[in-house]
Amino acid sequence: MIARLRILGVAFFISLSTFGQTVSDYFEKIRNNDALLTAFFAQMPKGGDLHHHYSGSIYTETYIDYVVSNNYFIDRKTLKVSEKKPPGDDWADFSTLKQEGTFAEYRQKLFQKWSVKDYNHVDYPSDKLFFETFAGFGVASRAEIDKGLLEIKNRAKKENVSYIETLFVNAPCPKDLTDLTDFARKLRDGQAKKDTAACLVLLDSLYTAIQAKNVRECANTFLNETLNRLHTSLKIDDDQFTMRYQSYVVRTVEPVELFKAMIVAFEAAASSPLVVGVNIAAPEDNEIAMSDYWLHMLMFRYCHAKYPSVKYTLHAGELALGMVKPEDLSWHINSAIYLAGANRIGHGVDMPYETDCYDLLRYMSRKKIAVEINLFSNEFILKIKDDKHPISLYQAFNVPIVISSDDAGVLRTNLTEQYVLLAKRYKQISYQDIKQYVFNSIDYSFIEEERLKKSLLNDLKQRFAKFERSVPGVRH
Repeated sequence: MIARLRILGVAFFISLSTFGQTVSDYFEKIRNNDALLTAFFAQMPKGGDLHHHYSGSIYTETYIDYVVSNNYFIDRKTLKVSEKKPPGDDWADFSTLKQEGTFAEYRQKLFQKWSVKDYNHVDYPSDKLFFETFAGFGVASRAEIDKGLLEIKNRAKKENVSYIETLFVNAPCPKDLTDLTDFARKLRDGQAKKDTAACLVLLDSLYTAIQAKNVRECANTFLNETLNRLHTSLKIDDDQFTMRYQSYVVRTVEPVELFKAMIVAFEAAASSPLVVGVNIAAPEDNEIAMSDYWLHMLMFRYCHAKYPSVKYTLHAGELALGMVKPEDLSWHINSAIYLAGANRIGHGVDMPYETDCYDLLRYMSRKKIAVEINLFSNEFILKIKDDKHPISLYQAFNVPIVISSDDAGVLRTNLTEQYVLLAKRYKQISYQDIKQYVFNSIDYSFIEEERLKKSLLNDLKQRFAKFERSVPGVRH
């Protein structure tokens, strides 16, 4: 006997004998159909999103609404936006654009400047476009953070995401370090010789000098006046959703400034259970990021010794052949794991090129060092997808995997789409594997409160039980 179902306007014929199938059976039948997979994963509980940038996850519409409502100024040629009108004839406020009837045109241009919307993959390097978006909407990203946090929370709840660990705005610390600039030269001299002992001695002296400038005050001010206040007043946590935060440093600045920022980031993480970890961000192929990479990893190793309770995940191996010299693909993940001692790594795309990658993968598996996989991000920025992506390599060596969204606002994506891509591209990954990845997202989170982690895991089990009962034709 045959049952006729109409789903999304398409007629499907399913034998009644399939009723009584398992969730895995149903999943295998739909894994080549985008619409059916999207419906499946949209409803599936997805646990946590552990590789998530706050400013890059706000959709462009929100940023545009902000600059328009505050009647900011836009340069008609460069599309730069400013709170106050700079000198020059090319600047106009948004109310003027509306009066002229050109606002819709400029709004569309901002979508293309501040996100990947309508990108044609021809006129401009995709990685350059992606990273430049942050400077473009920077004028808005630090404003109305309350609305931004609520936007992220509400979207996550609708998408059946129960936990987010976001790279939040980093703590400003305008302490003058001009008297310490000579440390940069000495540290780079030590880096050139790979003299770990000498660099650690220098970092110890630099740490003492920076702490003498009371940078701990920067961390405390940020926590008390920004993060703690917002998180509490907005009631970010509820019985369906939890958010925690990562502080971070930018890898494209000079060593002394970066080390100051790293100390502040570790101080914040050591002082508040809301800040559960530290990260490093910005393009990995940037000139300073490449030349100082070893030194940055050593700084993390040093800070771990000073703040042993603080966990950290590192963007590492977000590189592809052609972006850098082949030999520069061979050691970044190695250094993040062995030298810096990362608890997780983000992206990890150059793993096949890493020196002794099999041993490195075995080490990650043995030490339970998870990899944060960001499929659409890697496709757009690095042009790495399908079997060029090393997710199968990580799976083969039993490295813990978590699926993440990265910068959903800039990339015009969400966590559901990452699972759709995962199911369509990697047929060896089963529903049970995917379910494990979801639970990994809580197990390998940096949540400090053990009771909270257990509560999230119990909630996830209940959500899966409810979801699996809802899957068409599944026996109970």
